[in-house]
Amino acid sequence: MLHEMTVTGLAIDPSTNAPILILSARNDEFTVPIWIGLMEAASIASVLQGIDFDRPMTHDLFKNFIDRVNVTVSRIEVCDLKDNTFYAKIYCHAQDGDFIMDARPSDAIALALRLKADIFVDESVVNELKTTDGNYEAADDSDQGKQWEEYLKNLDPDDFGKYKV
Repeated sequence: MLHEMTVTGLAIDPSTNAPILILSARNDEFTVPIWIGLMEAASIASVLQGIDFDRPMTHDLFKNFIDRVNVTVSRIEVCDLKDNTFYAKIYCHAQDGDFIMDARPSDAIALALRLKADIFVDESVVNELKTTDGNYEAADDSDQGKQWEEYLKNLDPDDFGKYKV
């Protein structure tokens, strides 16, 4: 099962200052946080804030190329989560047939926002993120890992907002 998502915004990890992309389910009450790179965050923020540049940024260039070769992107899908790494697919249609491209979620989402393509997260990813009975298992047993675990436990979707990156 796929969950249709929207980009709620960008947040900053207070311990590392790394950007976090926040996806929210359209029909359910959950969010998916994805830690991303600074350049990808800037690319996503520029779309969310309606900023146009004189010269195309990387994702704009790729969008222009897709438009030029008459390919459409129907959707992107965050399809897997392995060892704390998210994976995504870009679903494309061309005159000679459909094809799927592997991508980092941040790149796929930056492109989807530009192309107004749907964004989905696979149920397996949602299940991997869920916990049972409020029990959390920290992969990092250090003091910093325990602090991060406590921070994530207490996150409220209302805390997320659109931050300039």
